[in-house]
Amino acid sequence: MNVDRRTRTSHIVRSWTLRAVRPACRGRAAVLAVLAGLLTSLVVCVCLTPHAAAATTSTSGQGLLPGLSLSVGDSNSPSSVAGTMQIILMLTVLSIAPAILILMTCFTRIVVVLSFVRSALSLQSSPPNQVLIGLALFITLFIMQPTLQTANTQAVQPYLKGQISQTVALQRAEAPFKVFMAKETRKQDLELFLQYRHVSAVPSDPTKIALSALVPAYTISELKTAFQIGFMIYLPFLVIDLVVATTLMSMGMMMLPPVMISLPFKVLLFVMADGWYLVVKSLLAGYT
Repeated sequence: MNVDRRTRTSHIVRSWTLRAVRPACRGRAAVLAVLAGLLTSLVVCVCLTPHAAAATTSTSGQGLLPGLSLSVGDSNSPSSVAGTMQIILMLTVLSIAPAILILMTCFTRIVVVLSFVRSALSLQSSPPNQVLIGLALFITLFIMQPTLQTANTQAVQPYLKGQISQTVALQRAEAPFKVFMAKETRKQDLELFLQYRHVSAVPSDPTKIALSALVPAYTISELKTAFQIGFMIYLPFLVIDLVVATTLMSMGMMMLPPVMISLPFKVLLFVMADGWYLVVKSLLAGYT
């Protein structure tokens, strides 16, 4: 009986050890197989790379990829330095192009008014930002089309044909934008920046106003106009919120959010009044 118990115990111990060792062996075998594959691929790459490079250089004589070299040294000709500085200045202008688009056009007023419309309707992400910015961009291009055409005719095309210099082209391109901004800028805002520069009176010719004073004054005027339009947009929807909140309080439904009830009525009122048409019409009428 004791011998049978010992043999059974030994068989049980062997089976347990085999069960414990087999997964470890399998894991080690998998790791060894992965390492062997990596070493094989590394050897193949090292062996084939010189032959492939020699084959490409011997057949074509040129590399598959273009070479790029960058050097910094002395220059004997001032024209090469001037050309380099012109490229740097052009890249700088392109980097601040979004700021020029926002501050020197009607984009600021349009995008602020559209954001006020979405906030007044209590809509968090409908329409999304991409739609609002895209709509504001195309309305801006539509309104600024005469100004852009004037700048293209008087500055860009003569410069591309070599008829005028770069300085004259910039001066001619600024002129239509200055006329547009001065027309929409309040005199009080413009005098604020001119007085800081110790300029007594506003020039009668808009083209003689410096952009450093005209652009911030125009931006302030656009923001004020956009907030005035946004206040007028908010009023009818504010009345709906007050009516809904008062009704819920009188019915004892204090735990129910008024926004949940007023949102469908706001959207219904906006759709029935053709709100998008009225908003865009008022924006276009402001620049006629």
